[in-house]
Amino acid sequence: MTTDSSPALGRAPLRLLVPAAVAIGLLVVPVVGLVLRTPWRELPELLVEPALRQALWISVLTATAAMLLCAVLGLPLAWVLARTTFRGRGLVRGLVAVPLVMPPVVAGVALLAAFGRTGVVGGPLRDLFGVTVPFTTVAVVLAHTFVALPFFVLSVEGALRAGNPDYDSVAATLGASRWMTFRRVTLPLVLPGIGAGMLLSWARAMGEFGATITFAGNYPGTTQTMPLLIYSRLQSDPDAAYALGLVLLVFSLIVLAVLRDRWLREAPA
Repeated sequence: MTTDSSPALGRAPLRLLVPAAVAIGLLVVPVVGLVLRTPWRELPELLVEPALRQALWISVLTATAAMLLCAVLGLPLAWVLARTTFRGRGLVRGLVAVPLVMPPVVAGVALLAAFGRTGVVGGPLRDLFGVTVPFTTVAVVLAHTFVALPFFVLSVEGALRAGNPDYDSVAATLGASRWMTFRRVTLPLVLPGIGAGMLLSWARAMGEFGATITFAGNYPGTTQTMPLLIYSRLQSDPDAAYALGLVLLVFSLIVLAVLRDRWLREAPA
């Protein structure tokens, strides 16, 4: 293992190489174990099961809806955080990051407190319009959006901060309004960051479990996504759970392949 192009630095110490190798093993061994435990002979039969197709369709549908919501709501928020100055901006950025550190089950409980039948928003919705959100497909989308939105916002905010704000100033001196500058100058420059944020939010939504099962339940055909189906099968048919887990692993690898230029390229020397 080479550690640096400069021979003057000497060999890498074993005290760093050994834990680094253990870390790599910790990341690789579970994936290899999943591949080895998958019942490959039964895989074609499992892949055509109505339950799998149903859960996969709900997962893709709700994750895509959540991704679009993240883009519609998160892009303005990311711009506000990156391009404006206001009192409490640090607090807002901290609130954006809360779902990243919040336990998923707590996220589901928080969503129930907000949108449940007696929640802060859910109560008035039920009383005024007869609309209930929990344990519906809409609840799945809300849960996915809640946990995935920070990934989109932080990704796009980073792209906005990495971009040169002088372009905005030049556009303003030429008479462009702030809205026109956003549409004609800022947006085209951060399109790669927006694309990466959308993929990250989609992948996070596809893998969401805790908030979904707490807020939306696990009802086949309505709220049962792929992670919930895997959880159900793990208790009754572990081999099927391994096979279904492999399906989600493939989706994860596809996302990683699309983002390879962002994550897999070597850092500049």
